[in-house]
Amino acid sequence: MKASNKLKIFNDPIYGFITIPNSLIFDLIEHKYFQRLRRISQMGLSYLVYPGAHHTRFHHAIGCMHLMQKAVNVLRFKDVTVSEDEEKALYIAILLHDIGHGPFSHAMEHSIVNGISHEEISRRFMQKLNTEFNGSLTLAIQIFEGNYNRPFLCELISSQFDMDRADYLKRDSFYTGVAEGNINSERLITMLNVVDDTLVVEEKGIYSVEKFLVARRFMYWQVYLHKTGLVAEQLLMRVLKRAKELSNSGIDLKASDALSYFLKNEITAKNFDDLTLETFSRLDDTDVMAAMKEWQYHDDFVLSHLCKMIINRDLLKIKLKNKPIKSSTLDKHIQRLIETYHISEKEAKYFVFINEISNQAYQSKIQKIKILQKSGKVVDITKASDQFSIKALSKPVTKYYICYPKE
Repeated sequence: MKASNKLKIFNDPIYGFITIPNSLIFDLIEHKYFQRLRRISQMGLSYLVYPGAHHTRFHHAIGCMHLMQKAVNVLRFKDVTVSEDEEKALYIAILLHDIGHGPFSHAMEHSIVNGISHEEISRRFMQKLNTEFNGSLTLAIQIFEGNYNRPFLCELISSQFDMDRADYLKRDSFYTGVAEGNINSERLITMLNVVDDTLVVEEKGIYSVEKFLVARRFMYWQVYLHKTGLVAEQLLMRVLKRAKELSNSGIDLKASDALSYFLKNEITAKNFDDLTLETFSRLDDTDVMAAMKEWQYHDDFVLSHLCKMIINRDLLKIKLKNKPIKSSTLDKHIQRLIETYHISEKEAKYFVFINEISNQAYQSKIQKIKILQKSGKVVDITKASDQFSIKALSKPVTKYYICYPKE
């Protein structure tokens, strides 16, 4: 076989040229497990709201790695010791942190696999790759799991301000065209430091942190929890749920071998073995989209109508409320659907349902963003900031919604 050039660069629309730091990272990017991320959309069906949101998990992972390179350079400049092994492990961990995402990112977790998160599937992919690459991912897995004895390295991967959030806010803002979500991730990284082996932000970066939290809140309400996006994701979950239900009753649905495997088998954390992992690695957005294009002509009323709604963007109506939806309102819409289409209550509930969403831009009780004051004292952002809104952002806000067919 022809030898590969391992000194390639990516031209990224957000950061410009991104370099690959070492040959191991190159080989991981080249691996089929990672290449699959080119076919997994970063924002699921959000392109039905924001037409530009067609970027992938591949884009995001490469961007995160680039920001991690900047973070390591900044910390070393400030005399924080990061060994070569730790540096390599950080790049691997952040590169592979989302490798366990299924088709359309989050919809899979709530429909055809049960009790296993994308983080757990990511960990299993990393373990499999660790075997293939002769144990060279061992330290990366430790950091990814949060088990390494230097907490700040784990915080760079997963915390209230990590390289994951630093990239996806900026990237999703760019591709959706929602300018309010744009953050100065490079400046934030420049303000990073380490005190007592934990990550801190220097006091002069406090306004950038405030902007980051406000941008995060805005992106959740305006983009990630946009009501049309919510309906689309709920419909997709119901498509997969109905397809699984029909498959389990003996009805053969046209689908790829990989998708059929998950439709015909009850997959949980306990039986998610190597065969399941390998089959999962063959699954991406195209499997689900191609299946829905076929299923829209199926005899089953529920499956065909759900698929048509997504493919033709003729979605359910959604109403958001600040208080829980009354059960009488739900029953009224269910009854109307039963009478109109002469379907069962169980079938009607695929089209009429209630749910709730919650947004908390800053989860101070789980993990804090620490500000390093000029005096050397380290305090939580809510105490360091003179903005009342930052304290408000640490309170969860819950909204309730009902979905039902348009008149």
